[in-house]
This record gives sequence, C-alpha cells and structure tokens, in this order.
Amino acid sequence: MAAVVALESLLSAQTLWHAGRSAVVNVDGEPTGYANLDALLPQRGWPRRALTELLLPADGVGELSLLTPTLARFTQAGATVALIAPPYLPYAPAWQAAGVDLMQLEVIDAAPRDALWAFEQCLRSGACAAVVGWPLQADASALRRLQVAADSGACLGFALRDRVHAGSPSPAALRLEYGRGGQGAGAWNVRKCRGGPVPTKAFAPGAW
Repeated sequence: MAAVVALESLLSAQTLWHAGRSAVVNVDGEPTGYANLDALLPQRGWPRRALTELLLPADGVGELSLLTPTLARFTQAGATVALIAPPYLPYAPAWQAAGVDLMQLEVIDAAPRDALWAFEQCLRSGACAAVVGWPLQADASALRRLQVAADSGACLGFALRDRVHAGSPSPAALRLEYGRGGQGAGAWNVRKCRGGPVPTKAFAPGAW
C-alpha cells in the first residue's frame, strides 16, 4: 500500500509520466511582448526558470528587438536585468528608447573564459529577473549548468549563439533559430520547445 501511495504522490506532482496520458503543459510562460509568438509556444511565452537559446546567422538580425519587450517590462517593474559580455557596447539611448530602465540594467564585461562563469553566477544569484549572455565557449555540459542555474535562481536566461550550434544537442528549454520564413523574409523558427510539439510555423515580427 505504501508503494501505491508513493506512486500517487509522484503522479500528483507530475514528476512521473503516465503512459497513455498527454503531458500536462503549464501555460504560465513569461509573455514575450509578441502575442503571435506567445501563441506559437507551448507555454505561451518564454519558459520560466529556464534557458532559451537564440541561434543567429550573424549579429544584429533582430535578436535584441525580440527580447526588449520582456527586458523593458522587467526593468520598469524594478527588477534587474544583466547583460554578460555583449559583443558590442550597448547603446544606452537605444535601450532607453525601447523602454528599458537603465538604472536596472547591469552590463558585465568579461573575457570569454570568465563570461561563462559570470553568466552562470548571475542566473543562480536570484538577484536577476533575466540574464542575457553571448557564450562563445559553451558545450552541452556548460549549457546544462546554465539551465540548472536559471532554475535555481528563478530566472530567465537567454543565450545568444551562432547557429552553427543548431545541430548540437542542448538542454535549453527553448531554441529559436533565425532564418528564412515562408515568404522569404527573416523569421524565427522554433527548433525545440519544452512541453509540446515544435511549431511548424515561423514567427516573423511585423509579418502577422
């Protein structure tokens, strides 16, 4: 009987998959600021307490525009957002124009070998609502540590990486790759998402 009680506890806590039942999807994602992107994602937004990867063909394809609605909302609410070793000096007037409260924005400059450590520590600290990093030396093990740190710190983590890594396994809860959409224009394609099937439709800001 004790074993039955333990089993029921596991099922109740949704830590055990029951064959034949569909997985329960929490739709409590953090809104992205783009209603049509939220509608594509199983959690209806950025997965909370998790790492999201943005896979890019080059810098400046709109990755920061994708994130700034969320980052602006956090900073306007008084929460801290950290940028870890951005490849370019953030242009303060542009961030301010996007609605980001610069008083809540921390920019951490670090060498590549230290940036990964700083990324993990900020995620784990519990002091940041979101951490954005550009890890150049992150293998699957390092990404797993970032994922665990985001969960421990109840934080949203965003890793911006070259899309050459798209074929490599990743523990990130969500992976978006920038490429060509159905109309030939630039769009974000979901490559992996926790909690549901990968959407076949891409998201192109401004094209909906």
